Amino acid sequence: MKLKGLDSLAKHVPELNSASGRARIVLYALFLLALVTAYFIITDNIPTWSIDSEIIISSLGFLILSLFFSRKHTYKEKYKELAYRNAFAHYALPGLCLIFGAVAHAGYMNGPAVPIGWWTTAFTVLGWYWVLVGAVLWARSVSTFGVDNLNLLYVYHPEESRIVDSSIYSVLRHPIYASAIRVWVGLALLNGNGNSVIFSVFVPLGLAGWIRLVEEKELIERFGQSYIDYRKRIPAFWPKLRDSGRFFKFLFTGS
Repeated sequence: MKLKGLDSLAKHVPELNSASGRARIVLYALFLLALVTAYFIITDNIPTWSIDSEIIISSLGFLILSLFFSRKHTYKEKYKELAYRNAFAHYALPGLCLIFGAVAHAGYMNGPAVPIGWWTTAFTVLGWYWVLVGAVLWARSVSTFGVDNLNLLYVYHPEESRIVDSSIYSVLRHPIYASAIRVWVGLALLNGNGNSVIFSVFVPLGLAGWIRLVEEKELIERFGQSYIDYRKRIPAFWPKLRDSGRFFKFLFTGS
């Protein structure tokens, strides 16, 4: 089964047209994730470094990812038809690997254990709930929007972008980021230590700031006032209570 949008992505990333090229991309991503994980494992053994390391890696990931947007015109002038491919390899993929590594770190971050009590069971139940909801939301988003959209192809090739008619956009502006937040919070609750739980509270705030300053700036340039009005109506990550039915309908049916 071929992923939706893979053909569009392969037009601008030549490596995707061969098995060896795809293998190189996967190995590159795994290598970066392994480096991030090794860094976390080492620094978790140093007192007080767990939260510091999480802040450093997640901030660095978003900083590198922001260069994918800010260097768009420079790369288009320099690399022409390979602008997207090179920018993704230099900035988007490394940035995303750092961010994914930071998300996974929430599940094993070192820190003071939360005292055992009735809340321990609540943490476990809520943790699995958020991880499951986040994973399903991510999978539904991939199948609905396509890997070309989710890999930000529209930033460098807006002429090839397509309008995705999905009910989730009437509930959330950023379903992929919303899925990452849910997994992050869920893993932190399952981990059950003070550092992971405390840090997870600030994750949505930091991500909201990055989206406002970087990704939505790009969307406002493309769609103008209509996107500003849309942003006022629709929340970024958490559906309004009255929209809960549509949110869960999307999770169960994808529509």
